[in-house]
Amino acid sequence: MAKQARAVRTRRAVLEAAAHVIGAHGYQAATMAEIIQRAGVTKGAVYFHFTSKDALARAVVTEQSRPFLPQVSESRLQDAIDFTHRVALALRSDALLQAGTRIAVETTFSEDPLMPYRAWTDIITTMFTEARRNGELLRSVVPDRAAEFFVAAYMGVQLFSRAATNRADLPERVTALWRHTLPGLASPGALGHLDPQGRSVPAAV
Repeated sequence: MAKQARAVRTRRAVLEAAAHVIGAHGYQAATMAEIIQRAGVTKGAVYFHFTSKDALARAVVTEQSRPFLPQVSESRLQDAIDFTHRVALALRSDALLQAGTRIAVETTFSEDPLMPYRAWTDIITTMFTEARRNGELLRSVVPDRAAEFFVAAYMGVQLFSRAATNRADLPERVTALWRHTLPGLASPGALGHLDPQGRSVPAAV
């Protein structure tokens, strides 16, 4: 049990070190040597968990979205809004999120080019699908296609914010993104009840 717990801690230390190094220097410039040094573990320990820098990048991409489980309330479209604001706030300081963004922009996984975006697209697709069942979406909206569009737009917004203000204004830009997209997503009955700024304390059911 102690050995297993140590392995979990080692893996996490390597992931966090990789996130900081990639976030600071970019994926191409990041080296395994620097990641190993920052993690404070042996080379063998790193390669036991991750066979290559590519495998490590995939793990960062996979892990980055796990802490952000969407709230579930009676309005799934509002849940989607709130979720994206939580991620926007976290992007200011969360090393895994920042590294995942750089990997998505700077790296192409040949066998699955959309891999860095898949977890986020799946989350939004689920919420849009449930919102449609609840009558919150326009009938013309196809949930998975709308989710792909929104994730692509969100990526662009956060990159623009990073360049402009180092993401200081990202929540305001995410609000603007929702103000512009909601009229093309939400049904008339739902539109008037949605807050594009996000709820500060979402009501769970």
